[in-house]
Amino acid sequence: MKTYIIGNWKMNFTVGESSLFLHKLLQRVRSYRDIEVVVSPSLMALQSLSLQTDRRKIKLATQNFYHRDFGAFTGEVSIAQLRSLVDYAIVGHSERRYIFNESDKDIRAKVAAALRNGLTPILCIGETDSERTFGETADVLRDQLLGGLSEVSAEEVSKCIIAYEPVWAISGHDKAAKVASPLDVKDAFALIRKILKETYGKETAEDTPLLFGGSVKSINAESYLLLEDCNGLLIGGASLIASEFTDIIEIAKRVKDANAQH
Repeated sequence: MKTYIIGNWKMNFTVGESSLFLHKLLQRVRSYRDIEVVVSPSLMALQSLSLQTDRRKIKLATQNFYHRDFGAFTGEVSIAQLRSLVDYAIVGHSERRYIFNESDKDIRAKVAAALRNGLTPILCIGETDSERTFGETADVLRDQLLGGLSEVSAEEVSKCIIAYEPVWAISGHDKAAKVASPLDVKDAFALIRKILKETYGKETAEDTPLLFGGSVKSINAESYLLLEDCNGLLIGGASLIASEFTDIIEIAKRVKDANAQH
């Protein structure tokens, strides 16, 4: 399985700045067969960046879309309109859930829409600090995972990527954001694999990539990538710094090569 390094630029960079930053990344990033590098710029920049990028090095993801393919939905952009520009689609990010009040119904419709249009959904799940404090992590992860996949056939589940993003560990949600330890992430991954195995079978559970996202930087990336169940990282702030992002890619390659030798 490939290792995925995905940068979510969120609402940063103008179209021109996005182009300059992608140019800088393309100069730094090397093409690796076993490392999939993806960046997710603002919707405004997707078209121009799709013409600029070298997809052997860097592929594109959309941060958001509407679940209907076409229709009278003023101001919305569908995944069908984006499918020639992107290969991936972020769905259910905590900022969409908690700031924009996206429901489980919205999220599962988007997962199904991405798959229907031949794109890979990156389904984000994760508990808040209060849910964690009250011991509700397992219930939240189960509800968000199975809720997001409820319109997906068992055969399609492994075509999705699951990103564990504990809300309490994401910078920007809480000024005093905590750091998720590798043990925290290991436990969450084990739970997610268990839910997938119980629901869809062992093979699907093993074939579905799991990523971690939560204030990942070059100084802590390796500790997460070394986890047995970790298939990559979803990166926020550090993806806006070219040296940080490329350092994380190189760390991922080093870990991948070391694992291949064992």
